[in-house]
Amino acid sequence: MQILLYTASWCRDCREAKRFLEKHNLPFTEIDIETTPGAAAELVRHVGKRAIPQLVIDGEWVQPYRPGRGFLYEEMSERFGLVRD
Repeated sequence: MQILLYTASWCRDCREAKRFLEKHNLPFTEIDIETTPGAAAELVRHVGKRAIPQLVIDGEWVQPYRPGRGFLYEEMSERFGLVRD
């Protein structure tokens, strides 16, 4: 499984997504939209705005949070086949 995580250093939800992936030993490539040339444009091209964090799981774009709700632990645990603790 290939996982890309689009982030920015100032983004609290991005840090939470990264902690989730690390906690469950899910290898990923982090792409900072502020320091990686073309990353912000790629994000806008696929999701229509600069909404981060964004996961790309085997080519499928997934938003792992909802504004006002934060990181979607249950949904992401189910997507990755994990038991939530």
